[in-house]
Amino acid sequence: MKKEENAGIKGLLPSERPYEKCVQYGPGSLTDAELLAVIIRTGSREDSCVELARKILTLPRTGGKLVGISALTVAELTALRGIGQVKAVQIMCVGELSRRMSKMHAKETLRFTDPSSVADYYMEDMRHEPRECCILAMLDTKNRLIKDQKITEGTVNASLISARDIYSEALREGAVSIVLLHNHPSGDPTPSKEDLLVTETLMQAGKLLGIGLLDHIIIGDRCYFSMREDGHL
Repeated sequence: MKKEENAGIKGLLPSERPYEKCVQYGPGSLTDAELLAVIIRTGSREDSCVELARKILTLPRTGGKLVGISALTVAELTALRGIGQVKAVQIMCVGELSRRMSKMHAKETLRFTDPSSVADYYMEDMRHEPRECCILAMLDTKNRLIKDQKITEGTVNASLISARDIYSEALREGAVSIVLLHNHPSGDPTPSKEDLLVTETLMQAGKLLGIGLLDHIIIGDRCYFSMREDGHL
């Protein structure tokens, strides 16, 4: 038997086969690499599908975590021997499916007066972004979401947040209040002096226009900072 034929799941020992392990013990018994191996099915000449899955999970942008695959691109995946475009798309779709499921679950408890629930809802959309970006959530009189949209996308360490752009959009949508969110690609949501200044500027501008700034939330890696919770609003 050729080595490449051994690279798939059938080439593994019975005790190492994710399919059989899942059937016998359930999907919860599988490691992250084994779960991913079920998706990619075959490996390369050098690696079994499980070994190849482990290599995917050690790519820099995954952070060594299964959830990190949602941040990978086709180019990053196909750079690995044994991953072609089809497998790359399959992996990316699994990551996107996971992200959407997480967001749907968070939506059940979403309340814009609760910073924690807002951060949970936007976390998977923002925490893998390689550059700072800003999302504006526009709310009605009952703090229900009218619309949200990306306002700016900056460099790796600075987001250009314009009060004019933000409130022009809010007025256009008839918003009564807004919540602003932006991410820190470093994963640390601690606000900078610029973040604090922007928050103060937006709060004062909102008062003049009659549109309240309900919160300014900074998204980190599975953590957040709320200007309202910290007493800045």
